[in-house]
Amino acid sequence: MNCLSPEICSKCQGKGYCGKPCRILSKIQHLMPKTSLQFSGSSPPEIFVGRIGYPEVNTGILAPQEYGATEEMSMPELWHEKNLSIQQVLEMRSRMIYSRFKSRIFPEKSSRFLGVMQEIAMSNKAVSAEFILKKLPKPSMNIDTHIPLIGNPAPLKSVRLEENPHIEKKVDYLVSDTDSKAANSMVELFNSRIQTSSIIKILSAGLLGRKLSRKLVPTRWAITATDDTLSKFLLEKIRFYSEISEILIFNAEYVGNHYEFLLLPDKFSFEVIEAKIPGSVWNPFSQEIFFMKDYEGFNRRKNYASEVTGGYYSPRLALAEYLEKIKRQASCLVLREARPEYYAPLGVGILRETSRSAFKKTPKKFDNLDSAFKDIQTRLTLPISSFIERSKLIKELNQKTLRDYFK
Repeated sequence: MNCLSPEICSKCQGKGYCGKPCRILSKIQHLMPKTSLQFSGSSPPEIFVGRIGYPEVNTGILAPQEYGATEEMSMPELWHEKNLSIQQVLEMRSRMIYSRFKSRIFPEKSSRFLGVMQEIAMSNKAVSAEFILKKLPKPSMNIDTHIPLIGNPAPLKSVRLEENPHIEKKVDYLVSDTDSKAANSMVELFNSRIQTSSIIKILSAGLLGRKLSRKLVPTRWAITATDDTLSKFLLEKIRFYSEISEILIFNAEYVGNHYEFLLLPDKFSFEVIEAKIPGSVWNPFSQEIFFMKDYEGFNRRKNYASEVTGGYYSPRLALAEYLEKIKRQASCLVLREARPEYYAPLGVGILRETSRSAFKKTPKKFDNLDSAFKDIQTRLTLPISSFIERSKLIKELNQKTLRDYFK
């Protein structure tokens, strides 16, 4: 089977469908832990809720066989802040054991281990625990576009916390509030400066929402739901702000993910166009460039961004945070090049943090669109025309606006 699909690595997950050794697993296979059926360690904290077999899914806790401040193993916020390489992140991820168990999505009908998992999900610091497994971990990794690598799965026999989790007061309050809708609680956590990755875990663990509506949310879905909910909340206000007065460009890059943000003085609209360049993680062997795009106008999206998927909502949140900060609205075209340097997936979280870092910089300002395109081209490896010709946002600008840009 030839690896021509941009999704082949996520489907294959190291099984060798392409007839070649997995270039991701080969870099970390020697680092995967050797353990007995009983071990102890500090969960970063991290949990995982699967989606296969929904509404009965694999759930569990990730922890290494070591104690201490292991938060760095789990948080894309820290990976980006410390500018960690892909190899550094993979090495940390490969040391964790995924102690898992089956759960129904409704917490009151779930496993006896769920309470421990939920306590860990609420913690904002590493939590020490003792694990007893039914079988030794499998030396394998789950490769997915949305989440960092999840590896070394093993069925859980018992788990015991060795210390009390450190839980923020606002988290404890909202988890206890069974009259608040999940979306409202997520916004409150966000406004209280709780890390986005922590909100995702709390939502995934079934700890938010009205009492009878609470349920486990597969981690992959929880990531997109969090980015989507928080950006929608901000955009409800942003759509009433004045438009920006000039063309702005922001850019950022991390581990082979290059972003260009083109902000135009217009009513809010948003488009992401991604180019999966040959050699990058979702286009490992083909010589063809894969383009993905999704768009929304002023009147909001009505459906899921099915092409760009999670990589659509994470930069939208970063943009919304910036527009709320400056109290303006704008039309935004996002160009992303996934370059060969991005050879293994680190999850949507790094795309969110890379996008956020772009908006922390001083923007470049332009009087016309032609000059803006020329500036962006100096940082792209592909011709900018290959993006522009695919852009619905650019095509939908009315002719008067285009003439104004090219003056």
